[in-house]
Amino acid sequence: MKKVLKSENAFKTISEVSDLLEIPHHILRFWETKFPQLSPLKMGGGRRYYRPEDIKLINRIKELIYTDGLTIKGVKKLIRDKGLKAVLNKSNTELIVDIKNDDNFNLLIELKDIRNILKQVI
Repeated sequence: MKKVLKSENAFKTISEVSDLLEIPHHILRFWETKFPQLSPLKMGGGRRYYRPEDIKLINRIKELIYTDGLTIKGVKKLIRDKGLKAVLNKSNTELIVDIKNDDNFNLLIELKDIRNILKQVI
């Protein structure tokens, strides 16, 4: 069956978002429970439809967790402290510079170092 290409502004199903961003369905559903800002429309039968802004947020969460090594708790704190718009619009470098003034920054760096050492050992 031939796939129909949707407009960038069209709502997308969980399968389409999963394929587009390479994130498993169960992770998307889990993130919905952790991030109240992520709230796709739910139609009859519980079917989810993600808006473009939902997809942008999911992609940003993915970057912050998988690329920058933040935890879910860290991403939630970043959104709470900096605001959703800032998190969506600022580059990772700008956000890291912003949080350098945070008391927990050095702890975060140490934890990342420990994680990297553990990755090499395991």
